[in-house]
Amino acid sequence: MSRLKTMYNDEIVDAMIKKFGYKNVMEVPKLDKIVINIGVGEAKENAKVLESAVKDLETIAGQKAVLTKAKKSIANFKIREGMAIGCKVTLRGEKMYNFLDRLVNLALPRVRDFRGVNPNSFDGRGNYSLGIKEQLIFPEIQYDKIDKVRGMDVIFVTTAKTDEEARELLRLFNMPFAK
Repeated sequence: MSRLKTMYNDEIVDAMIKKFGYKNVMEVPKLDKIVINIGVGEAKENAKVLESAVKDLETIAGQKAVLTKAKKSIANFKIREGMAIGCKVTLRGEKMYNFLDRLVNLALPRVRDFRGVNPNSFDGRGNYSLGIKEQLIFPEIQYDKIDKVRGMDVIFVTTAKTDEEARELLRLFNMPFAK
């Protein structure tokens, strides 16, 4: 069992109950899933670009990636409906906690001029979005093997009802929010 999962069971639940005054342990918010998404706009010209993005995402997540397709045609972007334009991975359970651990303790400190993540990127329902500019911050990615620097979106889906609860939950998971 991962270190974060065992930490959640003990310390985080106690801290959340103390701060928000929950009457029942089942009321305490928890991390439901983490979705990592890479949008590859240039995939419409070159299919190899999408393949390398999928390979990078699978290396980072440790799980098979799913291709995402365009929902509707947009003539200005030269996109047809059903065209593959990105990839995503949904992490749950053990892999989710392992990824969160690597993100917070290994990847984010490697970002140049890092002052913390934006504390205001919550959606109003307790979910948090984080944009990463380059996949190189993950130690699994080898600098020599990449063809292009790509960014990705990381979405943390929680069972929290408010942004304040979700912010506290992620803070207890050592998420480095900017002051």
